[in-house]
Amino acid sequence: MKQKRAGTFLLFTCLVAAAGAIATTTTAMATEQSQQRQEARDTRQDTRSDARDAKVDCRQADQQSNPECRQDKRDAKQEGRESARDTKY
Repeated sequence: MKQKRAGTFLLFTCLVAAAGAIATTTTAMATEQSQQRQEARDTRQDTRSDARDAKVDCRQADQQSNPECRQDKRDAKQEGRESARDTKY
């Protein structure tokens, strides 16, 4: 009877240890993904701000027509999105 209890206790201890290891690994992966998402979000936000400023500068300097300035802004935002995807994945 004592051997059966000892075996059951050992099995229970191993299961608890395995569950703890899995939970720790899952938490670490989730934290890393969260950091990657945050970096990608920051990249996109910075890109939007920079593109907005560049468009304002372009229009004020009369370097190009308004549609050309708009296209430059779109291109800059697209490059930012691609950079964010590279960071995230």
